[in-house]
Amino acid sequence: MTSSKNGLKAVAVIEALKGLMSLVVGLGIHVLAGQNLQKMAESIVNHAHLNPASHFPSIFIHAASSITDSNISLIAIGALAYSLIRFVEAYGLWKAFVWTEWFALVSGAIYLPFEIYEIIFHPHILTICVFLLNVIVVCYMASVLYSKRKKEMASLLIHKIS
Repeated sequence: MTSSKNGLKAVAVIEALKGLMSLVVGLGIHVLAGQNLQKMAESIVNHAHLNPASHFPSIFIHAASSITDSNISLIAIGALAYSLIRFVEAYGLWKAFVWTEWFALVSGAIYLPFEIYEIIFHPHILTICVFLLNVIVVCYMASVLYSKRKKEMASLLIHKIS
């Protein structure tokens, strides 16, 4: 049972990090409201010595250029909501609440088809790593829930026999 709790805590840390990244991005976008985000994105890409025409930097620049002042608050609120969901999930996994185990399984599995699409049409080491991490989390959560279900069934069977 200890390894199960340690595994759940590891997944909780991953979810908390996702929440923290979303919070930082949302707050960063909110702070940058009113500024020329495309120029700022191009500057970041150049400062990092990345090719602005390559896949991920161009997505970053395009995304920054499509953010308008009218939708920047909506994006910040969305990032805040996403981070809150991830923090609640992390807390629930840390405390081993069953509903968060199911939530982690389903929310992780939802992304798999999109990640497979990205690997097929835009293969990149980062995309593959994110996919593999997500597969590990989904498989782990499925095994935790399956193990709990098996124990419940065994307990019911023993109770029925006695």
